[in-house]
Amino acid sequence: MLKQRILTALVLLPVALACIFLLNPNGFALFALAALGIGAWEWSPLMGVRKFAGRVAYTALVVALILGLYLIVPMNQLWQPDGLAMPMVVAISLGVLWWLAAVVMVLNFPRSQRMWRRSRIYVGVFGLLVLVPAWAALVSVRALHYDTQPLFGAWTVLFIFALVWAADVGAYAAGRMLGKHKMIPAVSPNKTIEGLCGGVVLAFIVMVIVAQWVPVPRELYVGFYTVGLATVMVSVFGDLSESMFKRCAGVKDSGTILPGHGGVLDRIDSLTAALPVFALGYLLLIHTQYVS
Repeated sequence: MLKQRILTALVLLPVALACIFLLNPNGFALFALAALGIGAWEWSPLMGVRKFAGRVAYTALVVALILGLYLIVPMNQLWQPDGLAMPMVVAISLGVLWWLAAVVMVLNFPRSQRMWRRSRIYVGVFGLLVLVPAWAALVSVRALHYDTQPLFGAWTVLFIFALVWAADVGAYAAGRMLGKHKMIPAVSPNKTIEGLCGGVVLAFIVMVIVAQWVPVPRELYVGFYTVGLATVMVSVFGDLSESMFKRCAGVKDSGTILPGHGGVLDRIDSLTAALPVFALGYLLLIHTQYVS
């Protein structure tokens, strides 16, 4: 299993980096659409939809909504002088609201499942709120300053990925070495408070390194670290929320497309939460800077 995980990661990492840095915003948007389309296919069993026709229908719905955004807002018009195009702002904001609700649901599990466990519609809507805002946030970040600094958005996307990966690695290491106190055992028995702290610490170290390398202006330090830490904390609940839905659906992995890793959703669950939070935080940060 470990060998499979390593081999899959060695293949995926260069592919992901190539898509982030080499594709233009249009190409990257379509690549992200394909990845999240697979995510939609994998989400349907969490709704209790296992027949081929039903899974195709749900995947088509998610893809259609994302394509709608793609067609309504051309990639070269995502960012206007006054900020991000409004349809993207709405999509990202809905995503952030969903993740705030998801945090409450996870913290109150298993009581919270009474409201939605037996409803395919509810869980299906939850999937839309996971996948569509994640796409909107991802392509919006990638398109940042593309006309003047084509790789600025790519580096920013990589920074978000690095925060999530650091939180994951730090949590795993600290949990293995120090973990004693279970965080939310009803959702994920292996996650510990010590692991969470280790993940936050390692992610904070990444932020410190990036702040010195970029460098981040001193007047933006508070906002930079606030947005970064919020992104990391919510990413933890991205992982936990998928675990919650899989537990209710009796599913171990969301898919089998990635040997040793499970499905696409199993790899991007934390990112689907981190992306909208970071994007909205970035919007608020630049708005504050503009106003001041």
